[in-house]
Amino acid sequence: MNWLNLATLTAVVVVFVALSLLRRRGVNFSVLTLIALVAGVPVGIVGADHVAWVEPIGRIYINVLLAAVAPLIAVAIISSIISLGDLAKLRRIGSRSAFWLLLSNALGVVIALGVGLAAGTGKGVDEQLGGQELNVLENSVQDFTQVVVSFFPTNVVGDFSANKIIPIILVSVTLAIAYLALLKENPAVRPFGNGIEALKLVVFKAVGYVLGLTPYAIVALTTTVVAGTDDLGEKFTSLLGLLALTWLTCFVHTFGVNAVLLRVFADVSPLAFFRKFLPAQVTAFTTQSSVGTLPVTTDLLTRRIGVHSEVAHFTAPLGTTIGMPGCAGIWPVLIAVWGINAYGLDYGVTDWIVLAVLGVLVSVGTAGVPGVATVAAVTVLAAAGLPLEFVAVTLPISTIADMARTTTNVTAAGVSATIVARQVGLLDDDVAQDPHAGIDPDQIPGRRRADQPVADAPHSTPPVTPTVASTVAAPDVELV
Repeated sequence: MNWLNLATLTAVVVVFVALSLLRRRGVNFSVLTLIALVAGVPVGIVGADHVAWVEPIGRIYINVLLAAVAPLIAVAIISSIISLGDLAKLRRIGSRSAFWLLLSNALGVVIALGVGLAAGTGKGVDEQLGGQELNVLENSVQDFTQVVVSFFPTNVVGDFSANKIIPIILVSVTLAIAYLALLKENPAVRPFGNGIEALKLVVFKAVGYVLGLTPYAIVALTTTVVAGTDDLGEKFTSLLGLLALTWLTCFVHTFGVNAVLLRVFADVSPLAFFRKFLPAQVTAFTTQSSVGTLPVTTDLLTRRIGVHSEVAHFTAPLGTTIGMPGCAGIWPVLIAVWGINAYGLDYGVTDWIVLAVLGVLVSVGTAGVPGVATVAAVTVLAAAGLPLEFVAVTLPISTIADMARTTTNVTAAGVSATIVARQVGLLDDDVAQDPHAGIDPDQIPGRRRADQPVADAPHSTPPVTPTVASTVAAPDVELV
C-alpha cells in the first residue's frame, strides 16, 4: 500500500465532498469550477510525486468527453443542416466560419511575432545545436499534402473512433445534403430526419450528465498538472520567460483581440460574453483539449450567448480543427523566435513572412487534443527549415503553456461562431443581453429560444418547435 498516494487521493475526495455540498446549496456552476481549479493547486503541490491514484480520474473524464465528441458533432451538424432546409444557408455559414477561424489564427500569428521580436525572447541564452534527441519529433512532422488528403474519410468507423473532426464533418454534411436533396422527391426519407432529431435529444442529454462532473474532474486535472511541474524553475530558467510570454500573448489574444472582434463585428458586449463563456474557458484551461471542451462550448453558445444551433454546432466543431490560434499560431511562432535568438541564427524579413504564412496554413487540420501544439510546431518549423531542436528544448514547459493555448483556441471558436451568427441573422439579442439566459425558455413567457429558426421576414414569427437547447445540461446543472 502506497500511503502517500492514498493520502493525495483522500485529499481530492475531500474536495469532491466539499464541492458536492456547495452544489447542493445552489452555488453557481462557474463558481464551482473556479473553486475546483484553485483547490487543485495546493493538493498538487503537497502531493508532488504521489498523484498516481489521482491522475486516472482526470484521464477518465477526458476520455468520456472525447467519446461524446463524434456522435455529438455528427447529430448536431446533420440536424442543423436539415433544419436549414436551404443549401444556400449552408454555403453562407460554412464560408464565413472558415474565414473567421483562419483570421483569428492569423491575428494570433502576427501578435506572437510582434511580441516575441519586441521582447527579444531567447537572446543571451547562447545554445548550441546538436544537444537534443530528435527521433520522436522527426516522426511527428506532417507533410501538408498528407494533411489535406487526411481530410477525406477512408474508413468512417475508424474516423469516428479516432475523433477525426474534418472527416466527421464531411460525412455529416454529405448525409444531410443527400437527405435534403431526396426529401422533395421522396418523402419516404423523412423518418431519417425525425430519427436524427430524436438521437440528438438523447445524445445531448447524456452529454449534459457528463458536464455535471466537470468541477470534480478539474480538481484531479489541476492536481496532476501542478504535481508534475515542480522542477521547471531550476532546470529551465531560460525557458520561463518564453512560458510567461506565451501566457501573455494568449491572454492578449483571448481577451484583447476577441473583445475588439466581438464589439466591432458582432455588436456584443465583450464583458457579457466572457462572463457567460467562462465555464468553457475553465474547462479548456484544465482539460487542455478543445475537442474535449466542445460540449461545453456549444452548450454555452446556444443557451447563454444566443447563437443559433445551426451556427454553434457547425462553427464550434470546425474551430477544433481549423484556426486554433493558441496551438497552431502563437506557440510555433514564439518557439521559432526564441530558438532563432537562443541559437543565434540569421533570419531575414522574408523568412519571417514565410514563417507567419506557414503558421496560418498549418492550422488547417490541427486536431484539438492535448499535445497537438507540439505536432503543429514541428510541422511549421520543419516546413520553414528551422531545427526541430527548438521544439525539443521547449517540451518541458509545453504542458503548462497548453493551458493558456487551449483557452485561446476555445475562445476563438466561440467568438467566431458569435460573429458568424450575427452576420447571417442567427444571433438572439434577447438571450445575448439577458444575464439570466440559460433558464429553460418554456419557463420565461415571451422568450424566443436561441435555436428557434429566424424568419426571413423581419416581422414574421415562425412557430416554435421542440429543441435541445434546454436539454444539453443535466437537470441539476446550470452552466453560467
